[in-house]
Amino acid sequence: MTTVNSVQLQKNLNETNYPISKKDLIKYAEEKGFDEKILRLLKQLPSIQYETSVDVSKAIANINSQ
Repeated sequence: MTTVNSVQLQKNLNETNYPISKKDLIKYAEEKGFDEKILRLLKQLPSIQYETSVDVSKAIANINSQ
């Protein structure tokens, strides 16, 4: 399980324009210089369209609970 700073993650996600695909979310994260731990988590997300930062956070929580 990868642990990340949830406050920083939420701040980063809230600045993202939604809806966004997994591919575009990863591209955005790389361009903005997200932490490597966050990038690794984003790359594990399901390849779906994310409507809000809450959707991304829930998907990350599902990964962390596995």
